[in-house]
Formats: sequence, C-alpha cells, structure tokens
Amino acid sequence: MQFETMAGLKRTHMCTELSAKNQGETVTLTGWVARNRKLGGVNFVTLRDRTGIVQLSFNDESDRAIFEKAEQLKSEYVIAVQGTVLLRTPENINPQMKTGEIEVFVTELRILNGAETTPFYIEEDIDTNDALRLKYRYLDLRRPDMQRNMILRHKITKLARDYFDKNGFLELETPMLTKSTPEGARDYLVPSRVHPGSFYALPQSPQLYKQLLMLAGYDRYFQVARCFRDEDLRADRQPEFTQLDMELSFADIDTIIELNEGFLKKIFEEVLDVKVETPFLRLPYSEAMDRFGSDKPDTRFGMEFIDISDAVKDCDFKVFSGAIEQGGSVRCIVVEGLGEKMTRKTLDSLGEYVKTYRAKGMAWIVVEDGGLRSQITKFLSESEVQAILNKTQAKVGDAILIIADTNQVVYDALGNLRLEVARRFDLIDKNKFNFLWVTDFPLLEYDEDENRYVAKHHPFTHPVDEDIDKLETAPGEVRAKAYDIILNGTEIGGGSLRIFHTDLQEKMFKALGFTKEEAWERFGFLMEAFKYGTPPHGGLAYGLDRLVMIMAGCDSIRDVIPFPKVQTAAEIMNGSPSEVDKKQLDELFIAVTAAKEESEQKG
Repeated sequence: MQFETMAGLKRTHMCTELSAKNQGETVTLTGWVARNRKLGGVNFVTLRDRTGIVQLSFNDESDRAIFEKAEQLKSEYVIAVQGTVLLRTPENINPQMKTGEIEVFVTELRILNGAETTPFYIEEDIDTNDALRLKYRYLDLRRPDMQRNMILRHKITKLARDYFDKNGFLELETPMLTKSTPEGARDYLVPSRVHPGSFYALPQSPQLYKQLLMLAGYDRYFQVARCFRDEDLRADRQPEFTQLDMELSFADIDTIIELNEGFLKKIFEEVLDVKVETPFLRLPYSEAMDRFGSDKPDTRFGMEFIDISDAVKDCDFKVFSGAIEQGGSVRCIVVEGLGEKMTRKTLDSLGEYVKTYRAKGMAWIVVEDGGLRSQITKFLSESEVQAILNKTQAKVGDAILIIADTNQVVYDALGNLRLEVARRFDLIDKNKFNFLWVTDFPLLEYDEDENRYVAKHHPFTHPVDEDIDKLETAPGEVRAKAYDIILNGTEIGGGSLRIFHTDLQEKMFKALGFTKEEAWERFGFLMEAFKYGTPPHGGLAYGLDRLVMIMAGCDSIRDVIPFPKVQTAAEIMNGSPSEVDKKQLDELFIAVTAAKEESEQKG
C-alpha cells in the first residue's frame, strides 16, 4: 500500500471538540482507526485520538476512490480526513459517545500509515496479563482509560504548579547526580569516569538540597522531582518515582498543614469535582495505632480496635493471660451484622491470614440468637465472657475477632485483619475520600537487625523541643515534629520541621549510632552550612504517583506511570537493565565478575 502525507492539510479539531454546534463546518481530523463497520453501501469508521472518538461516514454520495480507500482501513491505521460535520438522525444518536449527536461525512481521506494486528485490543478494561501490556506499553498507552490516567496526571501537576506559584513558591531544580549518604533505602549508584573508583548516587529525595535552598534564602521552594530507591517493589512502589516536593522557611506545622489542605481541596474539586471539607482530622501516632493498628489508617469504615486486656488478664486461657503477662495485649474488632457469614471455613481462613503478620492465630466469638458460637468461651468464666461482651457492645449478628500477642504483633495482625475483612465483605465505599493527618510520630525506632536506633522518617527531622534531652537518655521516647497526610489508608505525603542547628544535628547522628567523624564524613557539608545563619524550616513531599493512582481509581501506580518497571525492577519493553560493552566498563574502571558467576549458578 502506498502511504500518503498530510501536505496541504492541517488539523482543525481534536475528535471530541466537535459537537452539534459545528454542524455544516468543514473540519480536518487526524488519529487512529478504532473500528471500521461496513454495512453494504455505507462505511462507518470510528476515529480515535487522545481526547476520544468520533464517527466518520462514507456512503454512495462519497467520491468512489475515497469510498474504496475507506474499505481498506483496518484497526490502528493512522489517517487524516477532511469532511463536513452532520447531525445524526434522532434514531441514530448515541448517548454513550461524547460526539454521539454528530458524524463527519468524509470528502478527503489520506492513509498516513498502516498497522499490523495488535497483540491486544486497544480498548478499555482489557482482560490481558500485565506482562503483555508492559511489553507493548506504547500500545497500552493508546487505550482510552490509560490516556485518561495520563491526562489526569498532567492536570494535577499543572494545578500544583499554579497553586504553589500563587502561594509564593519558586520551582527550583536539584541535582540528579549527588553524593551517596546511606541512611534508609539502598542508593542507585552511578560510576564516575573522571573520578575512577568514585560514584554518584541518584537522589532518593531532594531532602538535603532543599534544606540548603532554605539556608540560601529561597524561602519557599517546590519541585516535581524524580527520585530513585533500590528497594523491593509492590503495587504502590517503583524504583524511580515522582515527588511533589516543597520546603518553607519561618513556617510552623499549622502553616504547612493549612497550605497543603488548600492544595488538596483545590485539585479534588477542580479535577474530580469532589468537594473536600477542611480542616482534616489530625490523629497523634499513638492514637492511630491504638485505634487502627496503623500509622496510615483507612477511616472509610469502622471496626476500630477494642482493648479487652483488662477483661481477660486473669483468665485461665493462657493465650490471653500469657500475652498480657509478657507485656502485650489482647485486642479485637467487632464485625457488625455479618455473624451469619462467619462460617467456620471463613474464620479458619482469617486465622491463617493473620499468621502472615506473625500472629499465632485468631480467636473469635459470634453472637447468635441462641447464644454464643466460639472456640474459646469454654476456657473463660461466665463473668469474663460477659466482660468481653460489655466492652465490645457486641449484639446478635456480630462477630468478635481477637488477637493476643505483643503490642506490635497485635497492631500489625489486627490492623491488616481489619482491612482484609473490609475487602472480603465489601465494606469500603469506593466513592469516599477520607483525609487525615497523623502527627507526633516517634523520632526513632529500634532496628533489631542493625542493633541500633534508626530514623522513623529521616535523620534531619526536628525532635519535639521538650524531648530533646531524651536523645541521649531515652531515644525511643523522643517525639518528632513530623506529620503524614493519609488518604483512604494510603500515605500520599509526609513531612516535618527540620533540624537547623549543627549541635542538634550532631546529637541526632549520635543517637543513630554515628561517630562524630562518620557524621561529618557523610553529612559535613550540611552541618558546615548550618553555621552560616540557617532559618527554621520544614516541608512536605507527596508521592505524586500514589496521589494520581487514588484519584484515578487504580490499584497500582503502574497504571499512572507512562513507562513503569515490573516487580524485578526491570522494564519489559526495552529489556533494561542490560549488560553493557566491555569498552564502556573499561572506561569506568569496572570489572563485572561476581554478578555473572552468581547468575550462572542460578541458571
């Protein structure tokens, strides 16, 4: 087939810009053939561009050469057409199409390129595996639902830039090649050709640079920043991702929170037409854990934790009393009105589910018309059972699901059990958007593997003033001036006020197990900078991919990133990561040996 050019034609409209108001106009459109229906002496071609679809018509009034050319059109052919906008007859109006009132009668058709049969249909909600979609990502991105996701991402980013510009922020870029400062996730390293044996690191965040910008006097900064972390992947995590990053000088926590509530209110109302009520709920970390077992609680449904430790602390059931004696607790959730659905098979499967989170099992009590159904009441006195019922306020038709263990295991297992029950029994309103702030985080948490304290957020988070003296005596009790923004059980952003004095930063590094020499070797440039008049400052960073994922109603950030990686951090489409030429390695003074041997052994 001889393909043509667009010489002499210039697109006048995108497909869905046309409506009944354009009746009688001559228009030029370009795009892909979505469908070609041949009905005797009439051809209807559905043309698609990134805005949507419009119907093209060819009939016995068409030029014969144009009509014959239209018969050759196949799915995904690239074409340009010129024609007249006509109103459809009332019986042919398609209310499911944005352009369903009109069609374009084609007077000129040019086939710009052909297309082979695609490995999957270019349509919404296709039932095909992710690997195939990612191998042909350029085709997957043509699908209407994927294009809506990318357009949504653009709109959110554009609104963010406008909002922060209006609020006095400067968009400033920070380096992509920086210094490795291991503390947190693993760095992606980049070898230096001109400094043999030395490496840059790709930034895990712009954290240190944005703090230095505050010191430099740029008191409100923001950036749509690319970040990199070499860590295990999951549905809402990628090795390279995008942060909407900001930092403010001379600002307190309330200022930062109010600014960001205004931002979220704006984008939800303008992009999704969803009214957001502010201010958002604020939950201290300790309360969030006690009520939901999570520092990112989903508050779209109930089933909050109930501590029944006092009711069973002296019981003969050692699973309960033993956990309490060891400093743990016994907590439960009440599943209201679903007792009949809590069959033994269901309860056993939930018991197995919590073992994933280190719980030894799950106890349960189902309140029925004829009494209680349970595997544990025989080990409890009548008064202890009654105390549980009083504490939980459980009524006929309810089920009480109980975990006993250390507090950390109870929080983890019961918190995830709460989410699993909500998912299984469809208790979550998917149309609801529940925001909240979690505040007053612990500054540090103890890492059993490393046998030391590590930063809960990062090492530059400012402790609560009255807790500073505890950095040396009781580091586990120190609270942070930190805050996370949670949406529907997902952390979409987090931030803190920052340390801005050299001596306090040194104390923080000491609490983290660094010697003074190690701290200055890794972060000396920052602590040196603090000596030259650093203002108090703080900030916040959103995971832009996660925010877009939730707003788009997707389950994975891969659906809102144009070219994502799979779980092995590989890109199926282009085959990266890949081996490189020996010449390239020699220029970087790198020899690859162990990796090859390990790969061969695995093979």
